[in-house]
Amino acid sequence: MGERVASCACGQLRAHCAGEPVRISVCHCLECQKRSGSSFAAQARWPEADVAITGTFDEWSRIGDEGNRATFRFCPRCGSTVAYVSEGLPGLVAIAIGAFADPLFPAPQYSVYEERKHAWVAVVGDGIEHYD
Repeated sequence: MGERVASCACGQLRAHCAGEPVRISVCHCLECQKRSGSSFAAQARWPEADVAITGTFDEWSRIGDEGNRATFRFCPRCGSTVAYVSEGLPGLVAIAIGAFADPLFPAPQYSVYEERKHAWVAVVGDGIEHYD
C-alpha cells in the first residue's frame, strides 16, 4: 500500500503514513483506557521517517509502567489523539487505528497488559501474541 491517512474528528490534524505499519497492537493498560475512552487502545506504528503530521496539535506526556515517557499529540480543537511516541520504542510513531476510519485496517499482532483487560474483551485471530 502506498499511503494511509489518519485524521482527528474535525479533520484539521492528519498523519500521512507511507507503506505498511511495522507493528500493530492493542493495549489494555488503565492509562490507555482512560486516554482512549474505551476498554483498550489500538495503534499502528511506523518508522518516524514514514510519517508526516500536518495541522496543529498539542502534546501531553506521561511516564509509563516501565519508566518510559510517552508523548501524545492531539487536536486542540476536537481533542482527538492521532499520534504518539514512546521512549520504549524509539524511532517509531504510533497512530491511533481509529483515526484511519478503515474497517479493513490490518488486525493487531500484539495484545499487551492483558491482566488489565475487561473480562468481556477477547482479542482473537491467528498469530496474535498475548502479554500480561
